[in-house]
Amino acid sequence: MFRLWAKIFKDNRLLRDTVIVNGSDDTRTHKIFQAINDVCYKFDLGNPHWLDANIRDFQRHAKVRFTSDNFIEAIDFDYLEIHVIEED
Repeated sequence: MFRLWAKIFKDNRLLRDTVIVNGSDDTRTHKIFQAINDVCYKFDLGNPHWLDANIRDFQRHAKVRFTSDNFIEAIDFDYLEIHVIEED
C-alpha cells in the first residue's frame, strides 16, 4: 500500500489536506506522480514543477514543499507539502 499526504498551508495554518492511496503494482516514481496528479485535480491546481532542490529534499526525507516558484499560475497559499506516509 502506498499513501501520500498532501497539505496546503497559508500563514503557517493548514487550509486543506488529503491522503491519496495507491495499491497498484506501479513503480514508486509512477505512484508519486499519479498521487500528485490526483492531489492537484482535487485541489484544482496546476501540477508543480520539480526543481533540483525539491528532488533532493524528497529523496532525503520523502517530503517536499512546493512554493509559488514551482507553479506557473499564481497560487493563493504559501506552499503545498507532500509527504509519503506509507510504502510497500
